[in-house]
Amino acid sequence: MSVVALIGLGGNLGDVRSRLGAAIDALDGTPGIRVVARSRFYRTPPWGNLDQPDFINAAIAVETSLDAHGLLDALLATERSFGRVRDGERWGPRTLDLDLLAYGDTVIHDERLVVPHPRIPERAFVLLPLADIAPGAMLAGQGKVADLLAGVDSAECIPLA
Repeated sequence: MSVVALIGLGGNLGDVRSRLGAAIDALDGTPGIRVVARSRFYRTPPWGNLDQPDFINAAIAVETSLDAHGLLDALLATERSFGRVRDGERWGPRTLDLDLLAYGDTVIHDERLVVPHPRIPERAFVLLPLADIAPGAMLAGQGKVADLLAGVDSAECIPLA
C-alpha cells in the first residue's frame, strides 16, 4: 500500500538550489519513496529570526510505502547526509530543512510528529509551493491548499526561473 505525502523543502546557507535538487533526487532514490510532483523554487523572506539570508523553498509530493514515522526518519537522514545539524535553534539559518507536511489524510499528533503540519495555514513559503503541486489537496482540520493560500500575504515570495 502506498500513501501520497507532501514534503516542504528549504534552506538558506550555501548553494541552496543545487542542494534542494540533490535532496529531491536522493529522496527519489530512497527505497519506499518515489517523487511524483515537484514545485518551482521560491525565494522567501526569513521566518522568526529575521537577521539571516532569504530562504529558497519548494515542495514535493511523494508516493511512499513507508509509514509516517519511517518517512520522517528518511527525511531526517537525508538532512544529515547534506550536512544539516539540528542544534535546537528554531527558525535559524540552515543548509537543508525537510518537513513532512501531510501524510495522506492521516492525522498524527505524537511526541515525534504532527501532521498535517500545524503552521501550514500561516506560511506563504509553504503554501505557494504546495499550490504548484497540490492546490486541491485537503489538509485535515485546515482546509484546501488553494483556499489557505488565498488567506496569506505571499507578495514577498518570488518564484525563481
